[in-house]
Amino acid sequence: MSIWPVLDDAALPERSAAVIADIKATRNTDFINNFWRVLANDPALLERTWGSLKEVMGPGEIDPLTKEMLYVAVSIVNGCEYCIRSHTAAARAKGMSEGQLGELLAIVGMASETNRLATGLQVPVDTAFLPASCEDDGRA
Repeated sequence: MSIWPVLDDAALPERSAAVIADIKATRNTDFINNFWRVLANDPALLERTWGSLKEVMGPGEIDPLTKEMLYVAVSIVNGCEYCIRSHTAAARAKGMSEGQLGELLAIVGMASETNRLATGLQVPVDTAFLPASCEDDGRA
């Protein structure tokens, strides 16, 4: 059960209603998921979170499907079921195949394993992987 209530449209504070309207317009949908409806209890938090997400997930150098797949990967690592499910749905809507999802899961699992091995073994970072500035200042 949510800590804060899941607000329906009639219960939205005025500032939150404006953000929800922008989410609907930006996404061209009338569906507003529970994440936004819970954040709507705190209009400043909703505004800040939506503004950041809108900027980060908006047009840029990385295509929309890849952004969603990255979001799924990080959500898996952080153990956020809500985000895993919502961003997997978003990635599928942007064209992710089941084969791509399988590869993504394999990559997340492999990265988790090798990250823990490198951390546990305290493997030193190769000089070749460091930026030139690190080599020049004696940190290499």
